[in-house]
Amino acid sequence: MDRLIPAVIGLLVGVAVLSSCVFVVNERNYAVVFALGEIKEVIDEPGLYFKLPPPFQNVQQFDKRILTIDSADSERVQTSEKKNLLIDAFVKWRISNPRTYYVTFGGNERAAQERLLALIRDALNASINRRTVNDVTSKERDKIMQEIRTNTEAAAKLLGVEIVDVRLKRVDFVPEISESVYRRMEAERKRVANEQRSIGAAEGEKIRADADRQREVILAEAYRKAQEVKGEGDAKASAVYAQAFGQDREFYRFYKSLEAYRSSFGSKSDMLVVDPSSDFFRFMKSPAVN
Repeated sequence: MDRLIPAVIGLLVGVAVLSSCVFVVNERNYAVVFALGEIKEVIDEPGLYFKLPPPFQNVQQFDKRILTIDSADSERVQTSEKKNLLIDAFVKWRISNPRTYYVTFGGNERAAQERLLALIRDALNASINRRTVNDVTSKERDKIMQEIRTNTEAAAKLLGVEIVDVRLKRVDFVPEISESVYRRMEAERKRVANEQRSIGAAEGEKIRADADRQREVILAEAYRKAQEVKGEGDAKASAVYAQAFGQDREFYRFYKSLEAYRSSFGSKSDMLVVDPSSDFFRFMKSPAVN
């Protein structure tokens, strides 16, 4: 029993020493091996590795995946028109050189993010200061993002990191001028709406005038044709009457006298002052037709 205890203790010590000499690197990380505080090796391939036990050697791992910087605070930037904009942006970055990254930031990711934000802020100001509001909001937005990335690549490389992408999420006016901009936009829209209404009213009047003119032309043409048809009908009727009455002149005179009587005595109150012996009453005196 006395011999077993030291053996177990020795075994445990051996296991502890062995475990401190073995480390695993997965596919998501870099491993930096330090020897007495100095960087001895950088490992970027996954696998099982060996080292000397502390304090002779130790290992620190860093994330090799793409990381995101998404600041909650908007950047206040001035355009070439001296107008202030609030810009929200996010940055995609990753560690490209673990040795340089550690030397620069001591492995502190927060410090690296703050340094990158400063670089992005300077590049953003340089790009926005040369452009108008219209350029920033629509025309050259993609160009600005590419320009910021290009202008920060060299500086980021010196820090051991790589800028993968820069995106502008939101571009807005500062609160003190947003209201005036909205009022100006509203006035402009009203002006355009009134102009369109005026154009529409003028076109409507033009269409109505043309319709009235066409109506008058159509009515005049219809009246002309009606009169022509009526005239032709009257002429044919007169020809028929003349042909019929020409066969018996005395009957024609009798018929015409009857029409004259009907027209003259259409009402009981009608009064006619005429000589009874006149030819007008010839058929009343002697209705017989010879």
